[in-house]
Amino acid sequence: MSDYKERHGAVCLECGDEIRYGRSDKKFCCDTCKNRWHNRHVHDSRIFRQRVNSALEKNYDILDALRRTTLRDIPMADMESMGFRRRFFTSYRKTSSRDVYMCYDIRYFVSGDAVTSISRVSGFDDNP
Repeated sequence: MSDYKERHGAVCLECGDEIRYGRSDKKFCCDTCKNRWHNRHVHDSRIFRQRVNSALEKNYDILDALRRTTLRDIPMADMESMGFRRRFFTSYRKTSSRDVYMCYDIRYFVSGDAVTSISRVSGFDDNP
């Protein structure tokens, strides 16, 4: 009975029903409400990650296709017309003469407004 007195007025964050039993800091009336609340709150983050991963995959596919050709200097405007999104890459390093980007295991250089020297980096291992 003392637990009910402490809990009186506590309501479920999802459905708003009164929480009549359980721990004094309980926030949900049942597992269903708990799952619904958490799923709704992580939805935006999940969508953001999916969009970033999708852009990275698209960039990877474009770079991999270009890597297999004899082209060496590709204007960024041409790459963007293929769907390449320059803001999405997995790593970046600046050298004295150019910018070095990676999209997973594909390395490419950006000099001015052109992409050059697209190549696959071999020898990746789990240890940095």
